[in-house]
Amino acid sequence: MTNSALNRKIWHLAWPPMLSNITTPLLGLVDTAVVGHLGTATHLGAVAIGASIFSFLFWAFGFLRMGSTGLTAQAFGQKNNDKVQALLVQSVLMGVFIGLVLVVFRSPIIDLAMYLMSPSEEVAPWARLYCEARILSAPAVLAGYALIGWFFGVQYSKGPLWMLLVINVINMVLDYVAVYQFGMASEGVAWATVIAHYLGTLFAFFLAYRKLAQLNLVVKLSSVLDWQRYAALIRVNRYLFVRTVLLLIVMLFFTAQGARLGDDVLAANAVLLIFLTIISNSLDGFAFALEALCGEYYGSKNKTLFKRVIAYSSLWALIAAIGLSAIFWLFGEAIIELLTNVESVQLAAKEYLPWLIALPLLGIWSFMLDGIFIGTTSVKQMQDTMILCVLGVFFPVWFLSQGMGNHGLWLAQASLFVARAVTLLICYRKNMKQEVWF
Repeated sequence: MTNSALNRKIWHLAWPPMLSNITTPLLGLVDTAVVGHLGTATHLGAVAIGASIFSFLFWAFGFLRMGSTGLTAQAFGQKNNDKVQALLVQSVLMGVFIGLVLVVFRSPIIDLAMYLMSPSEEVAPWARLYCEARILSAPAVLAGYALIGWFFGVQYSKGPLWMLLVINVINMVLDYVAVYQFGMASEGVAWATVIAHYLGTLFAFFLAYRKLAQLNLVVKLSSVLDWQRYAALIRVNRYLFVRTVLLLIVMLFFTAQGARLGDDVLAANAVLLIFLTIISNSLDGFAFALEALCGEYYGSKNKTLFKRVIAYSSLWALIAAIGLSAIFWLFGEAIIELLTNVESVQLAAKEYLPWLIALPLLGIWSFMLDGIFIGTTSVKQMQDTMILCVLGVFFPVWFLSQGMGNHGLWLAQASLFVARAVTLLICYRKNMKQEVWF
């Protein structure tokens, strides 16, 4: 494969997830906009709390996407068609099963979430109504994660884009119908999201069916009943689950410590986390491309293309990171002023803006190395290095820099990015030197 052909392949896989990542926040924005015009803050607060709960809850099971991508990409590279179709069925069934477990235990889950969030007496009943409806989407959401992972694994990156666009469009329409036609409030917004996820996931099944036909594959019942085949999927997802939970703990801790530093710091961090979301969404496109292509070339044992795709993907990601840092440096203060008109919050956010200018260049390497290790399903190393980085770097740096206030919190976050990159780079060099992968 020529260099230009490989670069085209990288971009072909990278741009759809970049675009789909931009559409993802639309769900929350539309929900907020609809209930924000009901004339009371109660329903807006209920939706904000409910959406936060399910962002954290569902994100904890993001391993369904990553595990599916790595294993499928390897089978795709091996041209193991039987395994490719089996992974689709098994990943989706695992997502549905976990989703059903969440639905069955919804009462204690919602009780715990409401206790931790501690909404006001006015907001609490509406937030509970939102949660009781929204949790019913769990089987569709988690099956959707598995489908997205499988799509990336077979290098059909437009599949997730179409799926998320369908979900967002349906959600917008049903939000309006539920609130303004049927007179519902926060619970109507939740039901709109539930229905949108089920319809979007059904559409994704249709896309998967078409992709199977294109690959001349037929789903076999034996792949559903062969329990031994689930072993690799469970093993991969087990390690990824621990890693994801650790990241979730860091995120919750970051938010909680920001709140302890005062309302202005909490609000400023919330604004700056939007910058972090932009960084993640932009660089994830190249990381997803790397997952798929590293998995393919690892599966086919093509060491030459494996190393070349890492080099080219990392180069494009570095260019993107430099661009993001430049944009934040030139226009960061203007972006902050667009996001909030509260002067005290603006001043606080601008004080900590330099951290966000630096983070694209500090974080790019952990994103790209994550892509390599997911593609090769070296997920135990990902888990072990994350444990080391969170317990041995993030928390100690935060503890030692508490005198720096919020700067210390951002220093801990930046240190975590660097530590993840360094530890994974050490593992990468060891794996390549000892021919662990080839």
